[in-house]
Amino acid sequence: MANNNSKQASTLHSTSPGHQILDRTELRIRDPYIVEHDDRYMLFGTTDPSPWQGPGVGFDRYESDDLERWRGPFPAFRPGPGFWGETQFWAPEVHQYNGGWWMFATFADGAGRRGTQVLTATDPDGLFQPWSDGPVTPPEWMCLDGTLFVDKSGAPWLIFCHEWLQAGEGAIYAQRLSDDLRTSTGAPILLFAASHAPWTRPFRNDETGYDDIAFITDGPFVVRDDAGLALLWSSGGEGGYSVGVARSSTGLITGPWVHQPQPLVGSDGGHAMLLTTRSERFLVFHQPNELTLERLTIRRVAETNGIYLIPPA
Repeated sequence: MANNNSKQASTLHSTSPGHQILDRTELRIRDPYIVEHDDRYMLFGTTDPSPWQGPGVGFDRYESDDLERWRGPFPAFRPGPGFWGETQFWAPEVHQYNGGWWMFATFADGAGRRGTQVLTATDPDGLFQPWSDGPVTPPEWMCLDGTLFVDKSGAPWLIFCHEWLQAGEGAIYAQRLSDDLRTSTGAPILLFAASHAPWTRPFRNDETGYDDIAFITDGPFVVRDDAGLALLWSSGGEGGYSVGVARSSTGLITGPWVHQPQPLVGSDGGHAMLLTTRSERFLVFHQPNELTLERLTIRRVAETNGIYLIPPA
């Protein structure tokens, strides 16, 4: 959810009051996440007008038949009375697990607590409701961008970021979840810190008054492929906000993790996920990273011998 330069799309026409048809290049969204369901693509992401300092409004959903033209917005989550999150509603991901649909999303309260909570709905196009008792990330940590991973034994894991604002250097951790996804179990396991990758660069965030040089970690997403396990994640590189790829040398979520030397996206775009359709793979991310200018970006991606690349257009 970084904006370390430090999410207004125009209407094509309306489908019903409050709903529009938008071209992909006009759809403003951060941290996009796409689910294919019932012959439709469903898009979730950070959609609040002011996602850093503003009040948390909720999450919206868009729908498409072809990944290019999108209907919406439709409400995906709205906080009810007494919901602990007040601001920083970020990066909702929607996963199918054990016959149900689960949203993993970041929230923060007014006292500085931030973490990933689990929500649930009967279908991905319904309204999600809180499921876990607050965040499932460590309560004393400032965390974000939790994603679900299910290992070969069927055990669920939360993969998340420990925020650079608290840690100085952002890092990515794995945490076992209970089978019902209500709580976390055991201690978090460090996968890697941002500086472990050769392509990352530190930054100084003058906009927040944070004086020290820091490394960020954002948007982990685990991919199981023919070569084993890969992990997409974002940090700062030579070209700004970027997407990197790491691969587990053991095929286990606990690693060790070896980094692809060059970023997959190296120019002002990030927080990516991999969408696998019947015939193709697509990298889905937002670009550029500047607030109000972000757009849904989709690129075909290829994997050869465990290395991910975006082929030339």
